[in-house]
Amino acid sequence: MTRKDDDVMASTINLAASAEEAGTPRKKGRTRSSKTTRENILKAAKKIFARDGYGGARVDKISKAAKSYDSLIYYYFGSKEKLFVAVLEEAYKDIFEAEKNLDLDMNDPVASLRTIIQFPFRYYIENPELIVLLNAENLNKGKHIAKSKSADQYAGPAISILRNVIEEGQKKDLFRDDIDSEQLYVAMTALGYFYISNRYTFSAFLAADLMDPQEIEKWAAYISDLLMKSVLK
Repeated sequence: MTRKDDDVMASTINLAASAEEAGTPRKKGRTRSSKTTRENILKAAKKIFARDGYGGARVDKISKAAKSYDSLIYYYFGSKEKLFVAVLEEAYKDIFEAEKNLDLDMNDPVASLRTIIQFPFRYYIENPELIVLLNAENLNKGKHIAKSKSADQYAGPAISILRNVIEEGQKKDLFRDDIDSEQLYVAMTALGYFYISNRYTFSAFLAADLMDPQEIEKWAAYISDLLMKSVLK
């Protein structure tokens, strides 16, 4: 872009921001309006990136889906790439927040660990767009998420929950003493991820609908049985 183009873009962004705040004279009202606009853009962007991939997701498609303006996307996020990073961050945040809200009985570490092991798989079932987003980013060798300043903050609390349950099981002499919480976390995540990301090809290979509720429950039970055997004394 030329200097003139930059000036025009900056002017357009400022006009769009001013238009958004019009009619909301109080600071609280402006803050609420800005938050809603930003959330709507993120929600729309998540759908478009999941549907069209990073390359096919155009800013104008996202703004149209969000019922917003291209200029507001630049105003809130700066660029398409930064918007994609924000979408990935939000996706990570959502799954780890959901995990933190699991109803776990620390007096029953075996049942709690089964719940945690099955959680990623069940979350992917309910949020298949996450798989598409992660696949797209892995094809790009993680170059976008590597620019995130917060992505590495979300896994820690989730692994801490897992570690706490394991420690309770060890105190009760139920679990082995040499369990690596991070390796177990990777294993349970991978087993759920692979099933969903490869559901179409494996459904064809196995002549079965892997998204059938009975097949889903069979896999959930299998991965929890498999990993529990590696943990129990």
